[in-house]
Amino acid sequence: MSPRLPIYAAVAALALTPLAVVAQDAFTKEPAQVQAGTYELDASHGKVTWAVNHFGFSTYVGQFSGTAGTLTLDPKAPTASKLDVTVQTASVGTLNEGLDTHLKSADFLDVAKFPTASFKATSVKLTGKTTADVTGDLTLHGVTKPIVLKAVFNQAGINPVNKVYTVGFDGEATIKRTDFGITTYAPAIGDEVKLTIEAEFKKVG
Repeated sequence: MSPRLPIYAAVAALALTPLAVVAQDAFTKEPAQVQAGTYELDASHGKVTWAVNHFGFSTYVGQFSGTAGTLTLDPKAPTASKLDVTVQTASVGTLNEGLDTHLKSADFLDVAKFPTASFKATSVKLTGKTTADVTGDLTLHGVTKPIVLKAVFNQAGINPVNKVYTVGFDGEATIKRTDFGITTYAPAIGDEVKLTIEAEFKKVG
């Protein structure tokens, strides 16, 4: 065995030790232990994935990556939480340039006329220890309708990379695009659109 290998192993162990300590001591999966305060959505770790039936041949998937938002939490009054999120509609992406251009056109999102979509929570109902139904107003394509977002709390704690206190959630909702005036090729291309949300919020106050 090379005499250098034990040295490399020791260095690697020392480098990983801080992350291990953070993982054990600084994370919680208990909602009651989350720090109260105001949080901002981490745009680099906040995405909305959508899925829609494509002429019955497949389930087509894309994402919106341009997100911003604020969250107010108090573990002593979780149903009083406030959430306000904005999505840049031109951030839609499918890894297909031609399709992205079509989705941004007046046939679908019409991003020139409606550059943003938004969700503002109006009520929160706890459905389990780490789950809740978040009812709110979704504004899309110039139309506002109430929807229910089924949210799951993942964990909270100090992010080991940027050292900022962070809370993480997943969420799901299903909407009908025709309710929002997006009718092109409906119902051949599915009316129901499943939304999957991943969000990390950084504590700012």
